[in-house]
Amino acid sequence: MRQFDVVVVGAGPNGLTAAARLATAGYSVCVFENANEIGGGTRTDTSVWPGFRLDHCSSVHPFGAASPAFRALALTERGLEFVHAPIALAHPLGGERAAVLDRDPQRTVASLGPDGRRWKRRFDVIAGDWEKLVAATFAPVVRVPPHPFALARFGVQGLRPAIKVASSFDGGAARALFAGLAAHSAVPLERLQTSGAGLMLGAAAGVVGWPVARGGSQAIADTLVRVIEEHSGTVVTGHRVTSLSELPRARATLFDVSPRILSDICGEELDARYRRRLLSFRHGAGAFKVDYALREPIPWASPDCRLAGTLHLGGTMLEIAAAEAAVAAGQVAQRPFVLVGQPSVADPTRAPTGMHTAWAYCHVPQGIDLRERRSELLTNLEAQIERFAPGFAEVVEARRVLGPAELEAGNPNLHGGDFSGGASDGMQLLFRPTGRPSFDPYRTPIEGVYLCSASTPPGPGVHGMCGWNAAGSVLRHSLR
Repeated sequence: MRQFDVVVVGAGPNGLTAAARLATAGYSVCVFENANEIGGGTRTDTSVWPGFRLDHCSSVHPFGAASPAFRALALTERGLEFVHAPIALAHPLGGERAAVLDRDPQRTVASLGPDGRRWKRRFDVIAGDWEKLVAATFAPVVRVPPHPFALARFGVQGLRPAIKVASSFDGGAARALFAGLAAHSAVPLERLQTSGAGLMLGAAAGVVGWPVARGGSQAIADTLVRVIEEHSGTVVTGHRVTSLSELPRARATLFDVSPRILSDICGEELDARYRRRLLSFRHGAGAFKVDYALREPIPWASPDCRLAGTLHLGGTMLEIAAAEAAVAAGQVAQRPFVLVGQPSVADPTRAPTGMHTAWAYCHVPQGIDLRERRSELLTNLEAQIERFAPGFAEVVEARRVLGPAELEAGNPNLHGGDFSGGASDGMQLLFRPTGRPSFDPYRTPIEGVYLCSASTPPGPGVHGMCGWNAAGSVLRHSLR
């Protein structure tokens, strides 16, 4: 095999971003992908039902639209298009009522009644600091922050339990809306640090929106590959890597894989202490996901829900908190918090003319075999949809059910169906992947070997910043 400056293992958004950054810097790059198609968490299936485009994992991209890496690589100038639904997010409250999160902050305020002004004051501060916060939070924790005062203002709220921040609102609409945002962390809302996800996601709606990629999330991966190939890089699919010895010689090797898979590939070549820390890495709640082909739009009772790209179905703040607590305790929530996406509302290319596509998922306990409970899980999930969209079952043409085992089989990085690349709580939230402070969490004890997956800072989301930051480490060390 020929020698390269850089080899990347894994063609997910982080591996491809790392490869694109290094290729544009003038280095020879080769990417190896285990699957027969690129993309990892940004793959789009087109073969399930004729004319339908189904995102395998990630589908809505507020952090992609905000990503400094994607901006630096000029992805939108190279053809990637983010498109928006008329409403970013709706949280139905029963009947025709819904709280909404919109790119127009005034529309959000109007949906929250007396709490609208308080919501606006809280999120105006974050929106005003947005660029500073992105620079400060999309990077490792252990460093001199570029904007310490903005980070401190955010940290005062972001480190608090989400249930406390949600309870600071007087009305049920604002409480439920914030609880749903924070529940994206898949961590019980009573725990410290859970407000951070809710605050960033809430502010993103008014700054960059909650868009989808036209044509499917695969468009993000395809655009990154174009960058790599424009600079003479190579991407090889259907190539499984099981050991370092199988790879061509390179000055640096980056792995867009989970800590457990990195440990398996590197084996005894890893320092024993570092390997133990990789193997102790905790994975978060799994996902139970259903893709839908729909004859017509979902019959939401609330008119706002029919215009939303994303929906949070969970009822009140206390209902959402109870559902996430049950999952953390190893139980299946009878009334789960359900996230629903309607990509065809923003992007008509996702379904044949006159039809629609949607997806829905809920959190399930990690490490539990749920294959014999698929029917129960599906019933619970669809009961939440029917609760706010009576008659939903009548518009379903077909469904594809993906439990944790199927999700992991489709992408080995999704251990137990964990979409987040690892539990987002405690010391692990701050100090991925080892749970220990590090000035450079991407470097491993093996000279020239780096980890760049979502299990490194800043963590989950299709933003490519894990790969971008790891590539920066490569430039400072192996390629200096």
